[in-house]
Amino acid sequence: STGAVSPQVGSHRDISLESLSLFRLLEPQIEILVLGTGDRVERLHPAMMKQMRERGIAVEVQDTANACATFNFLMNERRVVAAGLIPP
Repeated sequence: STGAVSPQVGSHRDISLESLSLFRLLEPQIEILVLGTGDRVERLHPAMMKQMRERGIAVEVQDTANACATFNFLMNERRVVAAGLIPP
């Protein structure tokens, strides 16, 4: 078994299913995970996106400034949302 501590994410290359596992444990389960990948939008591995979708979590990947705005908008819409943000 692996430890409960997720690895530190310093860049989009560090985002993995393991580092996203915390978001799958939240109660109530989130509907949408907004990921901010720094100064620009970075592509994440399609298999990782698919596995999150299969668990019922939509993933939005944006640059961090837009991810913050999207998170705030979704919160105002009363959606069950979380954000993972890498500083620009």
